[in-house]
Amino acid sequence: MPNSTRRGFLGLLAMGGAMAVTPAQAMTAHEASASIRRAVDEVLAVVNSGQPPAQLFAAFETIFAKRADIDAIARSALGPAARQMEAANFREYREAMTGYIARKYGRRFQEFLGSRIEVGAARPLKSFWAVSSTAYLNGRSPMEVEWHISDKTGQPRFFNLIIEGVNMLASEREEIGAMLARRRGDMDALIKDLRQLG
Repeated sequence: MPNSTRRGFLGLLAMGGAMAVTPAQAMTAHEASASIRRAVDEVLAVVNSGQPPAQLFAAFETIFAKRADIDAIARSALGPAARQMEAANFREYREAMTGYIARKYGRRFQEFLGSRIEVGAARPLKSFWAVSSTAYLNGRSPMEVEWHISDKTGQPRFFNLIIEGVNMLASEREEIGAMLARRRGDMDALIKDLRQLG
């Protein structure tokens, strides 16, 4: 399978580092798996809805906002620069990053039309839960996907995906870091471009 397909699946992005919450804090293994199952069902429902691209991407952005820990993903993708940003500037970046991911991976999710994803058991991993799943894509070999999820925000939210050994949060961190470097650290320029890319 092309790497772009593997990476695209992880986007809802697909993306925080170790979370300061233990699996036993509130969320159970069953709840972690059930939350991922709901996210998967929502993604596949949108993919199979036949909506035009603009509506499709808006639907993915809604799912991402509801099911993902956007703050953790945005901060991890930006790296150390996130700690230097003022609150208002970070909110702009967070909003731009959300739309960017929805568009970027929404296009690739269309490749999952008619596919089936089985969600397996959750296991404790460091300070969060790892939930296994298998994607059965039309005409392709099954793809193993691991979702990382925690309840640090007060609700079960995923913040990373691992597919066939590829850490997509790390990949996004590398890509966003390279984008910022090309703009010589200009966050306003990065935010402007994120609103147009994807």
